[in-house]
Amino acid sequence: MNQQSVLILGAGLMQKPAIISAKNAGFYTYVIDANPAAESVVYADEFKKIDLKNKEEIFEFAKVLKDKFNLAGIFTAGTDFSASVSYAAEKLGFPAHSYESALNASLKPRMRDCFNSACVPSPKFFSLIGKDVTEKKLRFITDSLGFPCVVKPADNMGARGCRMIRDFSEAVTSVAAAAENSRSDTVIIEEYMEGPEFSIDALVYEGSLTITGFADRHIYYPPYFIETGHTMPTVIEEEKKLELIACFAKGVKALGLTCGAAKADIKYTSKGPQIGEIAARLSGGYMSGWTFPYSSDCNLTEQALLIATGKKPEYILKNRVKLPVENGTFEIFQITSEKVSAERAWISIPGKIKAIEGLEQAKKTEGVMNVFPRPVKTGDSIDFPRNNVQKCGNVISMCTNYEEAVAASEKACSKIVIRLEPENKDTEKFLAGISAADEKGFPPAAFSLWNHIDDYNLDGVIKENQSVLENLPVDFYEVLSKTEKSWNYLTALETARRFDFLIPVHPELDRRKFWSALLKGGIQAAIYISDSI
Repeated sequence: MNQQSVLILGAGLMQKPAIISAKNAGFYTYVIDANPAAESVVYADEFKKIDLKNKEEIFEFAKVLKDKFNLAGIFTAGTDFSASVSYAAEKLGFPAHSYESALNASLKPRMRDCFNSACVPSPKFFSLIGKDVTEKKLRFITDSLGFPCVVKPADNMGARGCRMIRDFSEAVTSVAAAAENSRSDTVIIEEYMEGPEFSIDALVYEGSLTITGFADRHIYYPPYFIETGHTMPTVIEEEKKLELIACFAKGVKALGLTCGAAKADIKYTSKGPQIGEIAARLSGGYMSGWTFPYSSDCNLTEQALLIATGKKPEYILKNRVKLPVENGTFEIFQITSEKVSAERAWISIPGKIKAIEGLEQAKKTEGVMNVFPRPVKTGDSIDFPRNNVQKCGNVISMCTNYEEAVAASEKACSKIVIRLEPENKDTEKFLAGISAADEKGFPPAAFSLWNHIDDYNLDGVIKENQSVLENLPVDFYEVLSKTEKSWNYLTALETARRFDFLIPVHPELDRRKFWSALLKGGIQAAIYISDSI
């Protein structure tokens, strides 16, 4: 076989840009995944079912490809398995971060130890094995860290098993949930970092570090950390941005990353930059594969793939700009963005899906590039997300400025409605505001006004087919327009108008019950109440 080939780990949606970029660059693509029905299998030239955790089997397969099928390199993006890439690549002599450095960037306790040894700003932490957790140990740790603190699996992504511990009553169950989401039954408990959060993508190549993406992350809904979207590029002040980049570069050096992609989750706190974590791969969450290329015109995945196959990342080398950031190891550059891309998610309240409406209208929204619904269908149960893989879908926009890009993606999301089956116990529990003992206040209300609904006279009924805004007390009507937007990206007043537009024919409604539902669960809950009669 004369054509060079590449081995790509992962066949999900996040790996689609890697497979397509490799094919466009002239490579024959071998793709592996534990799931033969994964979304991007159809784009591979050849697929083989291999669990990405099985580094030995990956190495043996890659060795055969190198010996017989002109394999040029091994690559992944948006997976947990950069260490599997480095293990096989190192043994076969392909360009990659060393296996030890990839482990440093994959296992959070090792990562934190590297940061501490190199004086890289990161939160104080404790590491422990799930089966060895005792109440005494937890009390010592939480007394040392204070509340709130954060628990995470040592080796997972997507915020699975990650949450805030706000008082000791939440500690035992939170740590158990984190351990269940860890492949090694290991968790870390760390200080909570207060401050805005950012994602940084970069390429490490021949002693230089090029910042290829810098996004504002939008995280909500404690005690969990749900990313409702990100916006690229950041709007943080240049001085703080350079501080964050300098901190990131120090972290990359501390982990020993020297050849390939690096990705940081980082905050700007009252103490300055602090690193949450650094991964030895390109980011998932639509950043490296979609929003950065839209904002910069640079196919970042292709450039990272070229490094992994021993070729020069020509676009990066030609278009990068040197930054005034001093670092003892790297020359530091960045790729600039002329446009803005915003990714936003839509989510659901608890219940069972009756229908998914508005997807086509969302796709037609000006400025919208992609609409990615999660593969859920009528009859599936759904819940308010506790991690980032439980969101219902994502919209990505591209515009000439920040405000337009955000408005486009939020407008598209607001058009999508997951209509719920009536008379569902999970929906009723949510509307009543019932929370688990270790999740006080979660799921939240769509509008904080829900907590004050008893301050308004909402007795009576909304007549059949009548606008839900008619005959409202003046003080209540006035406050509706002053609410912040919910996860549906609508104010309470806009939500009521959306209900009138979508459901012009409805039965007689108890006014207080209707408005309580709307304020608690947004447009979904308003329609649910109507459908339940």
